[in-house]
Amino acid sequence: MDKKKSPVYLIGFMGCGKSTIGRRLAGRLGADCLEMDEILAKRAGKTIAKIFEEDGEAAFRRMESELLRETAGQAAVVSCGGGVALRQENAAQMRRTGTVLFLAAAPQTIYERVKNHTGRPLLDGHMNVEYITELMEKRAPYYEAAAEITVRVDGRGIEEIVDEIVALLAERPGR
Repeated sequence: MDKKKSPVYLIGFMGCGKSTIGRRLAGRLGADCLEMDEILAKRAGKTIAKIFEEDGEAAFRRMESELLRETAGQAAVVSCGGGVALRQENAAQMRRTGTVLFLAAAPQTIYERVKNHTGRPLLDGHMNVEYITELMEKRAPYYEAAAEITVRVDGRGIEEIVDEIVALLAERPGR
């Protein structure tokens, strides 16, 4: 597949900046930005929190996998939900059809970014650094295994991060 016409998948823990960086990166690359959670919420006609509550996490993960398959072959930056890379089939799909970029952040950074936000079903009743650290430690091996590129976001501005990503993508064969 021609990597120039393939997605750049942004993966990482909730609050790491996938949406914000995804929009800015898409603008710089002249590509569409696909926000998986927004698309899934719109399709379901309810919030992500309601999908989790009414349909369950397993149903939500199936919806994510379906949407991920639809993105193959699109020249887009795909802001993935925080759990997309946890499924082996999703990680394989992303690596086969595009470039997978892991936005890595420290638990304290995540906490500071999400502490005043609702609609994070996995953090309901657990909005603290300790729980975030525990969940991030469980997910880290999946993110690292799926990723072809890792970019640290702690203490950095959006433009600095996007500049680094653009440079890293330009260095890759087929880009």
